[in-house]
Amino acid sequence: MRHPALALIESNSVATGILAVDTMVKRAPIALLKAGTVQPGRYLVLIGGSVASVEEAFRAGVDAAGDFLADSVLLPEVHGDVYDAVKGDRATPEREALGVFETRCVASLLGAADAAVKGADVRIAEIRMADGLGGRAFVLFDGAVADVEAALEIAAERTAGDQNLAATILPRLDGCLRRALGAGTHFASCEPLQPEGAEIPEEKNVSR
Repeated sequence: MRHPALALIESNSVATGILAVDTMVKRAPIALLKAGTVQPGRYLVLIGGSVASVEEAFRAGVDAAGDFLADSVLLPEVHGDVYDAVKGDRATPEREALGVFETRCVASLLGAADAAVKGADVRIAEIRMADGLGGRAFVLFDGAVADVEAALEIAAERTAGDQNLAATILPRLDGCLRRALGAGTHFASCEPLQPEGAEIPEEKNVSR
């Protein structure tokens, strides 16, 4: 089930973050999709639901976070690619080029990704959020070179202040890297890969 609206709040205080969650779920009928701590000591809450309910809960959560609010985003008509990627879906890049857009906070990344995929003919291959990234987040855009360039420009324009960390485009994505990215971007989950058609010499046991 996809909810039409998403919102995410990042708090610099765990205690205040939990208070924000309690305030949000009591304020409006929403779905609590994810909530918990991430490095470096932040508390994140992701909610979904109808546009009206999410907007009401979001405003209440921002007020509850107060001075501890690190970042926040409200996506009243969230793109399906963003919703699926946030829930954990991942796809192997298949098109000509790959764009990588990285931000310092998760909320800014979601806003940038949503704007980019709505404004350019790209699809989202993966979104990684906070865990294992020191609070950072990134998105992989898959598409033609011109479209990926447009997506990165839109994402940069959507990101406020100093939240934009880095962006890069790979115009002719290597086949080996393509398969590696399709398997996941977390280092611990990576498996050895070799270029297509390459042969790895067999190891020989040498007795001494």
